[in-house]
Amino acid sequence: MEAGRAMMFRRLEIVRTEGGESVQATDAVAVEEPLEILVNGRNLSLTMRTPGHDEELAIGFLFTEGIVTKREHIRAVSGAGNRAEVEITDASLEPQNRRFTMTSACGVCGKESAESLFANACLPVATGTFRIDATILRKLPATLRSAQTVFEQTGGIHAAGLFDSAGKLELLREDVGRHNAVDKLIGALFLAGRIPAKDRLMLVSGRVSFELVQKAAMAGIPALAAVGAPSTLAIETAQRFGTTLIGFLRHDRFNIYNLAGRIG
Repeated sequence: MEAGRAMMFRRLEIVRTEGGESVQATDAVAVEEPLEILVNGRNLSLTMRTPGHDEELAIGFLFTEGIVTKREHIRAVSGAGNRAEVEITDASLEPQNRRFTMTSACGVCGKESAESLFANACLPVATGTFRIDATILRKLPATLRSAQTVFEQTGGIHAAGLFDSAGKLELLREDVGRHNAVDKLIGALFLAGRIPAKDRLMLVSGRVSFELVQKAAMAGIPALAAVGAPSTLAIETAQRFGTTLIGFLRHDRFNIYNLAGRIG
């Protein structure tokens, strides 16, 4: 097993009870540890995450928060232990008097007001020509699930996957936090110069909150699907930014909450 995957979970001694009998066993448990994100040497954020792809997580977070908007804004990024350090080229981009503290369940704990949730440099998603056939769409959860190697070990980790219109899985990131998995994926796209990802769909495990819709819109991703339910604010955010939003995606059904025209 590659070292990066091993870092994402640990095998622990447990007592397993089944059928009225208890036995000693081992269980793979997803790792949750703090990550300190520094920008030009200043502490910006402390987030709880699953180790792995920390540099992408830091860059994805900075991009989806509107702090950096272009690849050339990044001079260097490095990660070691539970720290990720980002050097940006323009000191004027450094966020002033802002520090974010997040749990693995919440990507907006540092926000100060409801209006600030929409204050990022997020424009409506370009109309474009992206369409995906419903038959292909229904196959995506199985494709994502089969690629989730850490979930296979632990049963307790989220995933974000990027698909093309033919249903090919191009990129996958896993994390104990839904928003972290998305930030890792978007960070990878940002560093590869692939934003806006205007001809792709992102599929996430679990439910959809507004912040995941906003992150997808920041990356120019026109369609966001989830195996779980969206919130009302997620739907309103999709309407605001022109994102096709799909929930309860299964092999035999799904709901479309906004802009069904992208689904064939």
